[in-house]
Amino acid sequence: MDKWKYFDITHKHHIICNPMSEEKIDRLCQLLNLPKSAQVLDVACGKGELLIRLAELYDVSGIGVDISPYFIRDSREKHQARDPNATLEFVEMEGAEYVSKISASFDLTMCLGASWIFEGHRGTLRKLKEVTKSGGLVVVGEPFWLKEPSEEYLKADEMTRDSFGFHSDNVRFGEEEGLTCIYTIASNLDDWDNYETLQWNAVNEYIRNNPDDENNAYLVEKMEQSKEMYLRWGRDTLNWAIYVFRKN
Repeated sequence: MDKWKYFDITHKHHIICNPMSEEKIDRLCQLLNLPKSAQVLDVACGKGELLIRLAELYDVSGIGVDISPYFIRDSREKHQARDPNATLEFVEMEGAEYVSKISASFDLTMCLGASWIFEGHRGTLRKLKEVTKSGGLVVVGEPFWLKEPSEEYLKADEMTRDSFGFHSDNVRFGEEEGLTCIYTIASNLDDWDNYETLQWNAVNEYIRNNPDDENNAYLVEKMEQSKEMYLRWGRDTLNWAIYVFRKN
């Protein structure tokens, strides 16, 4: 099955494509306190929600990059529906490739929940720092262990213990890269349950409405695997947070 069609289906009802409530996203937006002239880069922007909220709140200019044609389509439609006069551009492209080609410096750079693009949390911080102005902000979303993961969980989800660190590690890695961590927002169980179970609902709804889709068996299999891993291990073992760093 096409990877991006899969995510389009499973995230159909998500406004924010990560385990974080809208209230916490609004809190983040207020905290950033951006000037009107700010230039913003959002790598792996998903459906563009955070970038559009920042444009609505501060009238900033921005670029959102995502490899999913479905999410870029949704971002552009949302832009036109909510704030068509905002100076926003949504680019369908692999995020690391885009960043490697630009030399502009941004007031705010973001990558929420897609650190694999830059080979991990530290690599993400390093790359975003390169295109952020001195005194600007680097904002990343990254999982962290709540406790040591079981070998059974790691094997089932094809992870290693080093796939993620603890919350303190995620802060420390940024500061070792010369950034100053000024704020964090962590998910709670309600945020995670909403994120995960909206996917269950979306897949069930899609299959009911598209009973002849040849991908339905795959969708059911993948969602059952995901559901088991979340309920059996992930809910108590893995969390997620947004980290706000300032470039010195």
